[in-house]
Amino acid sequence: MAIVDLVNAGEQQQQAAKRQEEDGEREYYCRRGVRNLCDSGISRLPGKYVLPASDRPGQAAAVGSVKLPVVDLSRLRIPSERAAVLRTLDAACREYGFFQVVNHGVDGELVTGMLDVARRFFALPFEVRKRYMSPDVRAPVRYGTSFNQVNDAVLCWRDFLKLACMPLAAVVPSWPDAPVDLREVASGYAEANQRLFMEIMQAALEALGVSGAAVLEDLAVGSQMMTVNCYPECPQPELTLGMPPHSDYGFLTLVLQDEVEGLQVMHAGDWLTVEPLPGSFVVNVGDHLEILSNGRYRSVLHRVRVNGRRPRVSVASFHSVAAERVVGPAAELVDEHNPRRYMDTDFATFLAYLASAAGNHKSFLHSRRLY
Repeated sequence: MAIVDLVNAGEQQQQAAKRQEEDGEREYYCRRGVRNLCDSGISRLPGKYVLPASDRPGQAAAVGSVKLPVVDLSRLRIPSERAAVLRTLDAACREYGFFQVVNHGVDGELVTGMLDVARRFFALPFEVRKRYMSPDVRAPVRYGTSFNQVNDAVLCWRDFLKLACMPLAAVVPSWPDAPVDLREVASGYAEANQRLFMEIMQAALEALGVSGAAVLEDLAVGSQMMTVNCYPECPQPELTLGMPPHSDYGFLTLVLQDEVEGLQVMHAGDWLTVEPLPGSFVVNVGDHLEILSNGRYRSVLHRVRVNGRRPRVSVASFHSVAAERVVGPAAELVDEHNPRRYMDTDFATFLAYLASAAGNHKSFLHSRRLY
């Protein structure tokens, strides 16, 4: 028995040493990020980034491409055409959960300037970027890597800079001061995104037939988080993802893409690559809007693929109510024929979910469904 115990103890020590080595390797990658890995000249994907075979993008359902429904905001502003545009918006939110907006009024120089300053930030020396690294999801400024780096079983091929945007005047001084124009460009872009979000939300509430005054009032002083994403060229893109399948917390997300494809949405059981439309924003329904709509609008799974040829940059702006506000189905959309489908939710509930969630293909929204 003593010999068996010694053997078991030896095996346990070996397993503990292996776990410690793996934890150390993981911590190294989380502290450095993929931009640093790419710059080091690696030719093979480190094991911590390799997905199980069933989750790899090459092993998923057949992938095609999609031209998302287009919502022309210039027509929305014309009274005689507003009803037709609202129908397009309503159908897009019900069927796809995604659409693209054109003629949105955001200055073209502001758009190109935001993408340019994003590229220059990720090109800064690592020693400059790492000053903003933090595992704290509540941090108003956070440079990090992967998707949920604290809990991700497999790391994602993404670095990001998250910037809290409200109240803007109070948070901008905490943003990175390099590149020297980042604060000026990003704050102007954030303001323009908030205005655009409010216009689209007003239209969405109108299309739903919901009295929107109180909701819009909450959103005007709510939350806005801007995430600047960097997906460097990847040595083995078929083995990993830039972001795993997920849905977005909040009401709407506005995404600015460069010309490199990567965003994919789940539609009718297939992953479809969104074709970039120059000058547009991709907009998707978030969990809060699905809850408010009592399921009429869809917050759908989406993910990001990477490639081995070109880096990709995107800027996502997430909009919702303030952290302490509770969101539930709109009273106008609940009756005996359409019973309540979701529990009320708030930001604390979402943070608790983040702390416990593990693995892909999970959605915070699923945890709030009543049936």
